[in-house]
Amino acid sequence: MLAVAGGAQCLSDGCDYPSTMRVLATVGLPGSGKGEAANVARELDVPVVTMGDVIRAECRDRGLDPATEHGRVATALREENGPAAIAERSLPLIEDELASSDAVLVDGVRSDVEVDAFEEAFGASFSLVSIEAPFEVREARLAERGRDGDRDDGGESLEERDERERGFGMDAAMERADVHIDNTDSLEAFQSKVRTLLADGIDAYRSQYDAAEGDA
Repeated sequence: MLAVAGGAQCLSDGCDYPSTMRVLATVGLPGSGKGEAANVARELDVPVVTMGDVIRAECRDRGLDPATEHGRVATALREENGPAAIAERSLPLIEDELASSDAVLVDGVRSDVEVDAFEEAFGASFSLVSIEAPFEVREARLAERGRDGDRDDGGESLEERDERERGFGMDAAMERADVHIDNTDSLEAFQSKVRTLLADGIDAYRSQYDAAEGDA
């Protein structure tokens, strides 16, 4: 278990936080491995705030099926409340977790505007992790998972999902990442990378993996 710090409050106004406090967010296209990174975090007792849960809750509030309407509701939320709407709705959830933990993983940044929102809220305590894999690898993973709706059952194809998420500004967010994780090897290799990042920090991750991945 990672160490726990007590009683942190007041994040969204850009307060000062203990140097031990960390908020790590993942960004990546569908099927890249963000969910698996979240699973590793939970194994390490690092709480996870999933931005997609905000959208799924909104789908249910609107009487819509998250499996097929997730993308359309995500777009609607941003159009109705601004491009940082989902990040802003996630901030209270992160605050709640940081009240009893010194590290939180935020699953699913979609845009550079959301990066701005988290950097404003958390300052130097915030780091962004880009998880990357080519289209064919991600397509095979999603087919095996079988969770998300596709065009045949009223949802979106992977091409459409990629296009939508890139339209939010995902490419710009990925370019701003502090760490880039290549997820084209085995599941065990990816899990080991995430464990190193979460348990030992960015510097330890870079020392161990940057030379192999060509990550400056």
